[in-house]
Amino acid sequence: MTAVGTAGFLVAAEEYLRDHHPEMWSDAATRAHFNGSMFTGYDSDAAMARIASMNMLLHGVENPTIERADSLSEGHPGDDRYTLVLANPPFAGSLDQETVSKDLQKLVKTRKTELLFLVLMIRMLRNGGRAAVIVPEGVLFGSSNAHKAVRKMLVDDHKLDAVIKLPSGTFKPYTGVSTAILLFTKTSSGGTDNVWFYDVRADGMTLDDKRTPIEANDLPDVLARWQALDAEASRARTDQSFVVPREEIVDNNYDLSLNRYKEIEIEEVEHRSPTEVLDELDALEVEIQDGLKRLREMLA
Repeated sequence: MTAVGTAGFLVAAEEYLRDHHPEMWSDAATRAHFNGSMFTGYDSDAAMARIASMNMLLHGVENPTIERADSLSEGHPGDDRYTLVLANPPFAGSLDQETVSKDLQKLVKTRKTELLFLVLMIRMLRNGGRAAVIVPEGVLFGSSNAHKAVRKMLVDDHKLDAVIKLPSGTFKPYTGVSTAILLFTKTSSGGTDNVWFYDVRADGMTLDDKRTPIEANDLPDVLARWQALDAEASRARTDQSFVVPREEIVDNNYDLSLNRYKEIEIEEVEHRSPTEVLDELDALEVEIQDGLKRLREMLA
């Protein structure tokens, strides 16, 4: 994981494995892998790397690989190395061009951290490796050459699996920026066929700074539909989720924003005729005049 922060994503992955794959503890080699090289994280902040290591230790991972490293610099972690990348990298930031790895600059000429991290994750994955990355919504439709180049890379050179739009406020109180999750598989040979889109409207918590729990929560439905993707092809564009063929995305300049493809169902409202409305106004006018007449008689 790049920009590991406090290792929240790694802890969640570790807890998922414990809950859903208890059989892994019966194998000594798998246990050793779990407690050693299974989890890797990098952060440029030494204090943050220490916090991440402690967090993993407190959650039962004995020897996680958490290192202080500037992932975007010349000494970035090795290419073609990992089978799974989970990341919520910093966004809305810019770097000096001189500090960015020349290898990354060959792929995309930009100073924007959110684009550089996406390209880095592609480089770090082995072929067949998968990634789930949170990005600011601007990555999906930005008009700069760099934005288009990164989206084109995901769609044409690899396999973009899904775009999951998150509600604004998901990451409050830290940021109110609208975000999305990109799910993709590194292939180095294309493979994007249909891209699955889902519009998350509620995530189980209020979307204000307090983020208190509520009943409305689309996340279980996201998982259920993701696990039954074959059934998604028949969904209408007016639904909460739907698929878009690669050709349509290419025709739309590789725009990956959900609203570009979603269709809004407009209900037909039956309006009364103007004559009917005027007749009703006439009746009301007569009623008002009658009331005023009675009021004057009472006051006389």
